[in-house]
Formats: sequence, C-alpha cells, structure tokens
Amino acid sequence: MNDLLLSEIKSEQNEQLQTFLLVEEFIFGKKSTVQEEIDELVGYCQAETDQVKEPIERAEVLINTLFVDQLFIDKQQQNWPVMSYQLSPALAHRQISPVLKAVLIAYVANACDCRTDIVFVPEKAMLRIVCDDSYAIIFDPVTGESLNWHELDTRMNEISGDPFEITLDVMKQESLMLEHITGLKAAFIREQAYDNALKCVDMLLALNPNDPFERRDRGFLLHQLDCFKVAYDDYQYFVEQCPKDPAAQLLKLQLDKISISDTILH
Repeated sequence: MNDLLLSEIKSEQNEQLQTFLLVEEFIFGKKSTVQEEIDELVGYCQAETDQVKEPIERAEVLINTLFVDQLFIDKQQQNWPVMSYQLSPALAHRQISPVLKAVLIAYVANACDCRTDIVFVPEKAMLRIVCDDSYAIIFDPVTGESLNWHELDTRMNEISGDPFEITLDVMKQESLMLEHITGLKAAFIREQAYDNALKCVDMLLALNPNDPFERRDRGFLLHQLDCFKVAYDDYQYFVEQCPKDPAAQLLKLQLDKISISDTILH
C-alpha cells in the first residue's frame, strides 16, 4: 500500500466516506462510480428533513426515511458477503456491511444538519445523533433500532472502570477502517478470493506492522497461493510471538515436519 493512502487512512481530518471509497478502489482495483447514488440519497433525505426545524423530530424523520423509505433496515449477520463491502452493489442490493453502513449514514445525516458521529458501544460501532446538550439518539446501523437509557447502561457496564467516568468514545477513522478491512478480509477468504484477501492483510500490516495474527493470516494466504517460502517465514514468526496460542502449537508441529529445501520455491 502506498504511503499516501496510508496517511489518508490515519488522518482524522479527511471525510470518512471518501477515505473508505479510496480504500475500496485500492482493494478492488477499480474506481468507484457510486458518488451519484450517494448524492441522490442525500438529496432525497434532505428533501424529507429540510422543513423539520426541531432537532429531535428531524433526527427521527431522517432515521425513518433511511430505514423505511430507503429500505436500509436489515438483519444482523455473522458473516457478510464481499458484495456488502463494496458500496455501489451494496447500495443496489440494500445489503451493506455494518461499519460501511455506519460511515454512509453518518455522511448522509451530517449533510441533513443532524450532528452525527460513530461511537463504540460494546460490542459494536453505533451511530449517535446529538439533538441538543442533553439528548441524543443512539442506534444500530444495521437494524435502525435505537437504544434506551437502560439498554445503554447495561452495555456500558461491560466496560471496566468508574461507572461515573465512563463515556461513549467517538471511534477514530483508523479504528473503523481496521474493523472494515478485517471483515472484508474474512469475506474474501470465505469466497476463496485469496489475492484480494492478501491485499487486505497487507493494508492491515501497514496499519499495525508485525501484528502476529495478521502475519499468520498472510502466511495462510501465501500458502494457498503456492508461495510457501514466504508463508513459512510468517508462520514461524507467529509461532515465535504467540507460542501459547493453540494455533501456534499446531503450526509448530507442522513446521517441524517440513524441510524448506524439499519445497518448490516461487
């Protein structure tokens, strides 16, 4: 991954949705043509909310417009398909992976004068529309369902520390991107698109160099692509860094039985 793209991901000054589209272009190898669809979605939502002056009512109208009128309502899934991480087909099929959907909705909401950010609520990224100094709506980007105060308190109790000092943290762009690319990598692996999964791993390693688990995954992908010598090095690194991990113990047994000199190198 080039240094310019890496700096775009790490920057907190850039518009999040546009950065996600740059990453999409890098991974899928073609320029996105989705901007017109995004502009149409923004225009539709603005038309529905422009005449609503009360912030709370405007937020409720926006959520209803997106999830009912625009069919954004969806079900939680354990595994999202590759298509759901690529915005144009994801929008066309109304099946958008959670982090990408959160970023898209935040973009639309802010364009509609609804002050919106993405916050971490254990164990997921959720959207928060700040209506005034004392009231905000926090909702799931997949289902559109909002949390009441009791549900929020229950979730926040999972965080250790003084309950009076625990606050909702706005998720940084790099954290959102890590979660997004990790999910896309897993989707590529499930669909056996190992070349593209390898691009995801390379991006993740650029963001977190020498992460042993990403090195392990890169080893797996290179192994699938018959680049065993480099895969062996990554496997060995993982075994050395995480010797107590059950996967490392299994890999060590396999590596001990392999003679690199007997392996065809590429």
